[in-house]
Amino acid sequence: MTVGVGEEWLRFVSQKDIVYNKLLPYADILDDESNVILGQIKGNLGRAVQLREIWPGVLFWTRKLSTYIRLYGRKFSKEDHVLFIKLLYELITIDKLEISMMQGLARLLINLLKKTELLSREDLELPWRPLYELQDRILYSKTEHLGLNWFPKYFPESATQEMLEEWRPLLCPFDVTMQRAIGYLELFLPTSLPPELHHKGFKLWFDELISLWVAVQNLPGWEVHLVNLFARLANDNIGYIDWDPYIPKIFTRVLRSLNLPVGTSQMLVPRYLTNAYDVVHVVLWVSALLGGPSKQAQAQLRGLFNSITSFFHPSNHGRWLMKLMKLLQRLPASVVRRLHRERYRKPTWLTPVPDSHKLTEADITAFVESMMQPVLLAMFSKTGSLDAAQALQNLALMRPELVIPPVLEKTYPAMETLTEPHQLTATLSCMIGVARSLVSGGQRFPEGPTHMLPLLMRALPGVDPNDFSKCMITFQFIATFVTLVPLVDCSSAVHERSDLTAVEREMCSASAEFEDFVLQFMDRCFALIDSSTLEQTREETETEKMTHLESLVELGLSSTFSTILTQCSIDIFKVALEKVFIFATTNIFETRVAGRMVADMCRAASKVHPAQSLKLLVPHCCNAINQLTVNEEVLSEEELDKELLWNLQLLSEVTRVDGDKILPYSTQLVQILQLTLHLKCKQGYTLACNLLHHILRSTALIYPTEYCSVPGSFQQPTQDYLPIKDWGRPGDLWNLHIQWHVPSVEETRFVFYVLDLILQPELLRLQRYAQGERDMTRDDVLQSLSIVQHCLLGAGSLFPPLRGEPIPELVTSMVNLGETNLFTGVSYDVSRENYRDAICRVMRQLLHHILEHSEDDTKSLFSIIKIISDLLHFKGSQKHEFDSRWKSFNLVKKSMENRLHGRKQHIRALLIDRVMLQHELRKLTVEGCEYRSIHQELMRDLLRLSTSTYSQVRSRAQSVLFTALGTYNFCCRDVIPRVLEFLEPDRSDVTQQQFKGALYCLLGNHSGVCLANLHDWDCITLTWPAIVRSGLSSAMSLEKPSIVRLFDDLADKIHRQYETIGIDFAVRVSSCLSIGQNYHYNHLVPLFQNVFHLLNTPALCCRPWKFEHIAIGFMSLLLRDDHPLPSPAVLFFVKSLNHDSLLVRKVGTATATTLSVHTLSTPSHLFTGDRPDNQWLQYNSSSLPRTQQDWEGCTFVEKTHWGYYSWPQKLMMYAPSEEQPKQGLTREEMTEREQIIYDHFSDPGFINQLIEFLSLEDRKGKDKFSPRRFCLFKGLFRNFNDAFLPLLKPHMERLVADTHESKQRCVAEITSGLIRGSKHWSYGKVESLWELLCPLIRTALNNITVETYADWGTCIATACESRDPRKLHWLFEMLMESPVNGEGGSFVDACRLYVLQGGLAQQEWRVPELLHRLLQYLEPKLTQVYKNVRERIGSVLTYIFMIDVNLPYTQPTASPRIKEFTERILLRLKPLTEGDEEIQNHVVEENDVGEQDERTQAIKLLKTVLKWLMASAGRSFSTAVPEQLQLLPLLFKIAPVENDDSYDELKRDAKTCLSLMSQGLLYTEQIPLVLSVIFQIAGSSSWHARYTVLTYLQIMVFYNLFTFMSDQGAVNDVRALVIRLLEDEQLEVREMAATTLSGFLQCNFLSIEGPMQSHFEALCKTRLPKKRKRELGSVVDTIPSGDLVRRHAGVLGLSACILSSPYDVPSWMPQLLMNLSVHLNDTQPIEMSVKKTLSNFRRTHHDNWQEHKQQFTDDQLLVLTDLLVSPCYYA
Repeated sequence: MTVGVGEEWLRFVSQKDIVYNKLLPYADILDDESNVILGQIKGNLGRAVQLREIWPGVLFWTRKLSTYIRLYGRKFSKEDHVLFIKLLYELITIDKLEISMMQGLARLLINLLKKTELLSREDLELPWRPLYELQDRILYSKTEHLGLNWFPKYFPESATQEMLEEWRPLLCPFDVTMQRAIGYLELFLPTSLPPELHHKGFKLWFDELISLWVAVQNLPGWEVHLVNLFARLANDNIGYIDWDPYIPKIFTRVLRSLNLPVGTSQMLVPRYLTNAYDVVHVVLWVSALLGGPSKQAQAQLRGLFNSITSFFHPSNHGRWLMKLMKLLQRLPASVVRRLHRERYRKPTWLTPVPDSHKLTEADITAFVESMMQPVLLAMFSKTGSLDAAQALQNLALMRPELVIPPVLEKTYPAMETLTEPHQLTATLSCMIGVARSLVSGGQRFPEGPTHMLPLLMRALPGVDPNDFSKCMITFQFIATFVTLVPLVDCSSAVHERSDLTAVEREMCSASAEFEDFVLQFMDRCFALIDSSTLEQTREETETEKMTHLESLVELGLSSTFSTILTQCSIDIFKVALEKVFIFATTNIFETRVAGRMVADMCRAASKVHPAQSLKLLVPHCCNAINQLTVNEEVLSEEELDKELLWNLQLLSEVTRVDGDKILPYSTQLVQILQLTLHLKCKQGYTLACNLLHHILRSTALIYPTEYCSVPGSFQQPTQDYLPIKDWGRPGDLWNLHIQWHVPSVEETRFVFYVLDLILQPELLRLQRYAQGERDMTRDDVLQSLSIVQHCLLGAGSLFPPLRGEPIPELVTSMVNLGETNLFTGVSYDVSRENYRDAICRVMRQLLHHILEHSEDDTKSLFSIIKIISDLLHFKGSQKHEFDSRWKSFNLVKKSMENRLHGRKQHIRALLIDRVMLQHELRKLTVEGCEYRSIHQELMRDLLRLSTSTYSQVRSRAQSVLFTALGTYNFCCRDVIPRVLEFLEPDRSDVTQQQFKGALYCLLGNHSGVCLANLHDWDCITLTWPAIVRSGLSSAMSLEKPSIVRLFDDLADKIHRQYETIGIDFAVRVSSCLSIGQNYHYNHLVPLFQNVFHLLNTPALCCRPWKFEHIAIGFMSLLLRDDHPLPSPAVLFFVKSLNHDSLLVRKVGTATATTLSVHTLSTPSHLFTGDRPDNQWLQYNSSSLPRTQQDWEGCTFVEKTHWGYYSWPQKLMMYAPSEEQPKQGLTREEMTEREQIIYDHFSDPGFINQLIEFLSLEDRKGKDKFSPRRFCLFKGLFRNFNDAFLPLLKPHMERLVADTHESKQRCVAEITSGLIRGSKHWSYGKVESLWELLCPLIRTALNNITVETYADWGTCIATACESRDPRKLHWLFEMLMESPVNGEGGSFVDACRLYVLQGGLAQQEWRVPELLHRLLQYLEPKLTQVYKNVRERIGSVLTYIFMIDVNLPYTQPTASPRIKEFTERILLRLKPLTEGDEEIQNHVVEENDVGEQDERTQAIKLLKTVLKWLMASAGRSFSTAVPEQLQLLPLLFKIAPVENDDSYDELKRDAKTCLSLMSQGLLYTEQIPLVLSVIFQIAGSSSWHARYTVLTYLQIMVFYNLFTFMSDQGAVNDVRALVIRLLEDEQLEVREMAATTLSGFLQCNFLSIEGPMQSHFEALCKTRLPKKRKRELGSVVDTIPSGDLVRRHAGVLGLSACILSSPYDVPSWMPQLLMNLSVHLNDTQPIEMSVKKTLSNFRRTHHDNWQEHKQQFTDDQLLVLTDLLVSPCYYA
């Protein structure tokens, strides 16, 4: 980059500016300005960091930096860029930084890192650990995705290895840590290292993780993270990784994760829906796999789209559709992005794609072709055509010749049709997407532009007053095309130039129609306007405002018309202007609806060529108005003449043009203003005010004056300049030649002349009225205010902002916190009067006058509030207008951008608009303004209005107040005390309205500041006590629901938004030592005491309890873990455990929990070392610690995931008991806080009451085990050892004997707290504890009830969580005694198992011995007769076998294995597998004497096994396919065919199992196994089994489509099987086989080949035996002969082929239909099948029959019409 003049001036090479700044009219001064601002930012930020002043210094200046980036882009040198990033990185990773500050800093940091190409790895390296620690600390909180995706590029090269060492030990698939570890890997692993460093990058982990992904079958939650990681990896390293071996697996899983409905009876596993892949990442992965030498990915992608195309047809709908549409829309965009990166992007430091893997032309064509069919179907989808339009836009960039013709083929007929308007809207919106590719033609699609005129002419009928959506899309369509094309008639060029191509000649001669088009369009618009006048559309009584729809049509009409005129040649323009002028002046319109539309059209004309238009329009209007107001009485009429109003409206709109073109008419206009501003009629003077506003605005603002698509004009002779060459041409950013309007001296003079003439007298009148020197009616006041407001809006940009003395001492800072002023093109003229100050002065006087004398004049108050808002913020543009323009700019940009070539190739009008937006952004930037005395006065006025009597005035004033609060620095500190005055209890003069107003001011609005909750101790210490105290105020009444609601909202908002505010930050700056600032802590204590003091005031106790709750809520927010509570607080919370009110008790429990956390010892010795093996961690009954000595010598590892995958570098262990801090302190050794707790819990009375409360019911049936109470007890027992045990023991024994739900729950909570709290107790204490607990738990389990079994399950599971199993051996041994012994009935058995399962599941892989013992114990019991016990056993079995996984690199497990278990089971099921007779559900009563026969036993066993299979489908990680296959034949025998729920449990379960198993994921090596089993069953004698095989096959093949298709043998086998079953003797099986075949053909698993077709045709020709004459009454011979079956099979085969393409007619179809029709009169069942096929064909092809007809010859059509409508069709 050569350093130009500008660069020398900046003295540095800028990283990346915003280019649009260079095009502003005042561009030359911006370098100076940005230099100054950048200097201030660097100086002050550096100073603030050195002084360690995070708030306000650092925050203030980082905010300024982000504004700087918004205004100038990254306009700083590379060194500065790196320094900024490093500084922010250090700030973010400060310990204990408040979350909200961190979010702000993080956003800025991400913004600095965003443009990756600016900084290479050489320039910047960031350490990864601080970020990980930060993520870990705030894990899963608001900052979930701190934008981490920008960081991995800059981590050092050693990072990968360090990360793997850190997180590998967490990879234990049975533990929650797995999710965390994989999540971290996804976020942190660097994938963009240069090729020479790959051995330090992904090669370290790729094989390990991809094999893990391949091995996992049941979609656990973390699989999604792996996919995201692979997608990023593939995209960053295209061409460096060989994905080919995985491609079928990838596409199979992508297809599975779309969750499409397949087959006849399918049950979805809910987990498949929740953990499905994210489409965005799938698309990224797929687009990175395309290309390359093997082309495999493209083949699979075509397969994928072929198999799901029919789902896109508009007649299909379901929850899966959104996903499909997203896939369709994102994929082309992603491929375009990749093409851009390979061909057009400037090379950067990132790894380029090697040439061998770049996308070739052939690749692109193949990709576009594979996508066209689904996209064309999706055009008419139920979700709207937007997704399809975006897809087409990107596809057309790559291959216009393939994409645009089919869309045109759909568009032309749609424009003709009258019956299907939705077709028109869909096709037009797709045409808008491809507009640019169509118009610009290019070598690929030169004939494109010739379609332009026919399309425009045919679109005209769409401007239809009766169909709103059609009208809007037509406007959009016309505007889009016209923006791209200059409407110039260049037909003469055909004769004058000889160098034109054929297409160009065609375009030239067609361009003669442009004039026609414009005039016809105008006629259409006039018709639209005539039909929407008020008289036509509404009764007299209705509202006169425009409806929402009308305003949209008005917008569409005016913008389209102005686009057309902008693009016209001057000749066409003159004709159009003449036409509009005649229409506007020969009719008189009402001013509300039609009038606005006509005035808009005139405005459009006058904007484009102001000189010609104003010459016609202004004199005409002025004369008309003058004539109509000759008579003086007109001025005081209430209802004015329509004609006068219409001319005023017209005049007010046409003056919105280039300012210097208005000056010639200034005297006429001023005269009209003086005539009309004081009309009596409100409608009249409002229009006059608009005129005033527009005249001032046009002369005072800076704006571009033309938006034509080519700079300059089209007025050149055709010999030199051919406009058709400019069709679709993008604007040239460097030669935009924007024509700016900048106010000249004359114009400024004119503005001030008008103000002196009109505004000055109004201000005087209002001032004298306010001082009581003259009377005015309310209407007069309102009229004057209206004039003032419009003057301010018109000329506001010329008034300097309000000045005044800055308010001192709001906040102390050692850094300058000054404001930055941006130049916006206006130098204020100090010599003239500053009208802003003048208006401000008068308005304040007037406001006070109105509030004192006529507070009910709300209309004037509204007007004053609006004026105050503009005085404060208005510099020539409004924020909300800017926002909506920014939004629409982005929409237009998206719909017309060219992502392929990039580099801002937008059309010129769009670029000019963007420059204008940049100018407005500068005007609206108001961050960090100084708070001055004048602002203070206005804020106080607003506050007064916000607490006034009328609610509407209040709410409007409040919204202005909130905006102002966000604008001025630290002004909240000034406002809060004034708001709180209204809440003071001692004031008796506060009205209820003021009270409510003040509360609303504290609440804030949804986007702005919430005063009650600033991140600032000083403010919180004021507001919170005040809110609580306000309960005593006389204005407070809880009878009014609105006030109650307000308090609730306030409390709720504070709880939602409050984050712990930092007390001490230590600022780490690499070179300095850290200094902790502890000054904030001093605020905390007084705040506590304040709120306390209030809680204990007797007055409050008699006030409503609501305030007590609010106070307690605030207190609980102030609990923190880094500072112990003041003692009085501890006392208060402990007492509140026994409070009368339930809510207070709850808060008490929650907080007491936090009280008991503080005294914890850290482990002393670290366990480092290689892994000897993890054997010693596992539970072994022969070496359990049963004595004091064993106990102390045993090393306990509490967390379950350590040691499963690998050992961490350092393992933290707890110190042996003799090195631990002393346990079981006496009272004297405790701190004051601990003594308070100790005393209360040692007091029997207190305990009695507490237990009483804890065992009360809260909400019947809704109560659950409460983790908070568990934590309370755990904390007590951990910190005070067994001091309180003696007191609690009798209570526990009493409660456990009582079977009431709440009593049992209370014991369960205490028990689990006890077990977990005894973690550090000495052996003796633990042993005596278990002597107490074992009998207790036994009793409890015997007394268990339906309501309580869940609580006990939770209790045991919680007690075992993260505990070394060897510490809890008493518990496990007791639970294992005999879970299923029949005592207490089946329910108790099931519950015991449930509780046991809860405990063992927490221990995962560390208790293999217990699992073996349990399995041995359960195996004989598998034939249980009770359903609930069976289900529970099934679930327990899942957990027993869960550890048996075949993940890569995993040793065979020591836990039980499925394989051995299955073998044992199959032996016992022999009686069922051998016999052939039907399996019935023999239920024999339990008490039958003697052994039942083997068969009955086997059936019972089978039921339990089914429960196990069903339970494990959703839970385990991998499916044991070979083992399950052995059970398949049995299931097929039992499963019923019909969908009927009346079947018994056994059959229903079998069916469910089959459905779940068929959806399982298969590996290539498993397919032959499955197929062999299926073949065996297909030969079975039971037709039910044969039928079910087919349904199983449908789902299995679709869910493993690409795995099957990559194995040709398997495909042939499946085909053979289906064709064999077509000839089955059972009718139902034959029909199912036909359905299956048709499905396979439809998803392109099989293709329709010649041999198959001829096979069916041969079968069809099978001769049938002649019908024998039968004697009457003889038995009909029903058995079908083999011939009939064969013939039926042939017919079914043909019909399967026909039904397999429901939405199109391939070339082979007509002939097949003819062949089929021959059989229409065969015997049943053939006739039935033929009829069904024909009716289905008719149903699916009916929609597009016109198109499909083309495929048939005339003779075939005759036969077909005959068939479909013949009488036999109805037979």
